[in-house]
Amino acid sequence: MRRKRPNPVPRFYRWRTNLIQTPVLSVVTGIYGSLALLVSIFDKSGRMQHRIAQSWARACVWISGSHVTVRGAERLRMHPVAVYAANHTSYMDTPVVFSSLPFQFRILAKKELWPIAFIGWYLNRSGQIPIDVANPHASLSSLSFGVKALRVGMPLFVFPEGGRTLTGELQPFLSGAAYLAIRAQVPLVPIALEGVYDLLPIHTHHFYPSELTLSVGEPIETKGMTVRQTEELTARLRAAIAEMLEPESANSFASSQETPLHADA
Repeated sequence: MRRKRPNPVPRFYRWRTNLIQTPVLSVVTGIYGSLALLVSIFDKSGRMQHRIAQSWARACVWISGSHVTVRGAERLRMHPVAVYAANHTSYMDTPVVFSSLPFQFRILAKKELWPIAFIGWYLNRSGQIPIDVANPHASLSSLSFGVKALRVGMPLFVFPEGGRTLTGELQPFLSGAAYLAIRAQVPLVPIALEGVYDLLPIHTHHFYPSELTLSVGEPIETKGMTVRQTEELTARLRAAIAEMLEPESANSFASSQETPLHADA
């Protein structure tokens, strides 16, 4: 019996990642990271640093060989301040988000990212908020900083799963995003990321290009809600994201405006 030849395509992707994409991505990250650090000396508002981060993110997506489509983009402009929350599937989620949201925001990220060269330096100097999901007291302190940012007019972005999914499936949500939205009395906006897990799964360091989609759901109003309703709001958020991730829900976005990656560049 003739032995079946292995599929050469995955091998090609691995070689391309190791020889081209990873070295180029490292250089690009170093350049943009250095530029962001330089700009941070006089950019106290963080506006220029955020633009640099957006350019870096778009470069990362391009280097990965993928393309992002934004569905429901008009919902990103419905409220000047809101908490945006998305499922977390891959290390590439952050570049996809930064490349797609057309305004400055702060992100709540795991504190483990802060020691990483360039990335951690940018996070620190640009005012991003570290969160220690393993330490409730530290998490509460971080959430307090988040509430203050919202109250002075700065939108926030959160991955409520607390970490990347191992399987690509939606995981249980932590209540931080809902808590922030209720405390600041701002809308909570669900976002569904699709295709990013396939691009860079958690168990590999290789890029497998795919079509990426960032879908924006209807904002959930929180005015009048109290922190006692945090779990209720968390459940509503997860349900909204889960619905957008269902195959049959794709048609619900057919009439929404589809925006290519660089529409706001």
